[in-house]
Amino acid sequence: MQIECRIVLAMLAATAAMLPAWAQKGVPVLGFLHAAAADPTSHNLAAFRNGLNDTGYAEGRNLVIEYRWAEGQFERLPGMAADLVSRHVAAIAALGGPAPALAAKAATSTVPIVFDTGLIDPVQAGLVASFNRPGGNITGVFLFTGELQAKSLQLLTEILPKDAVLAALVNRNSAGIKTEKNRIESASRTLGRPVLIIEVGTEADLDPAFADMGARRVGGLLASPDPLFTTHREQIVRLAAQHRIATIYAWGEFAALGGLMTYGNILDDGYRQAGAYAGRILHGENPADMPVIRPTRFKFTVNLKTAAALGLTIPPTIMLLADELIE
Repeated sequence: MQIECRIVLAMLAATAAMLPAWAQKGVPVLGFLHAAAADPTSHNLAAFRNGLNDTGYAEGRNLVIEYRWAEGQFERLPGMAADLVSRHVAAIAALGGPAPALAAKAATSTVPIVFDTGLIDPVQAGLVASFNRPGGNITGVFLFTGELQAKSLQLLTEILPKDAVLAALVNRNSAGIKTEKNRIESASRTLGRPVLIIEVGTEADLDPAFADMGARRVGGLLASPDPLFTTHREQIVRLAAQHRIATIYAWGEFAALGGLMTYGNILDDGYRQAGAYAGRILHGENPADMPVIRPTRFKFTVNLKTAAALGLTIPPTIMLLADELIE
């Protein structure tokens, strides 16, 4: 009997030794579910970690993060969300638009979830009951990206000839595609100018879509703030230059790569706030009582070098509005 007990104890000790250090010490595990790819969002991830640090959590010291990146393939999100739930994570940060949040919410009604979304209102999407008292197991950050699309189209018309053909590039697989198309059509009516809606679903669709826009002599383009386009932003900026299409984006990173204009929230602000919310939840706060955050900082950037390459003269009124001019 003593020999058998020693064998059992030895087996338990060996099993414990094989467990990760965090499992032995009871370190919380945070699930991280994102619609885009890791590399293009590395600076956003750094901001998210800074938010966690603000609440006393540091990855590798007193926190483990389980990452799942959909790389723009939204159909992968439900399986990834279910996998994180099966691993008994303490909370899930579902970032990169409404699709990860909806997938996470469908996967669990008990694990706390922090989202960031902008294309569709989180109340209308069914993510939360209200902004002030979300209810349930989910809360997060609502960026104004979708609501700014009409203003972005207006800014585009102010630098282009009145007869320029306008278009909007959207992801047909987006959870907010219906709302987004309605918003663009409403902006088109307000401006009194038609806007072609160009739908793509994968990276492979981008080259043909831009070739089609070139053939249709599109002069101005609104690019949706969709994770698919964030993941492939270098390709999109290159194609816009190749086909000489003046394009406005939501995030400043596009202007840094050579995009003509960007207008939207400062994305890193939203990620930092999401990280802080995740940290507060890990400390025991209830997401049902944590109001949805609405960041208030916006940035308008104009790349003058790109404007010159496109043969565009930026009006003084636009120059004065810009928070940043890239020369």
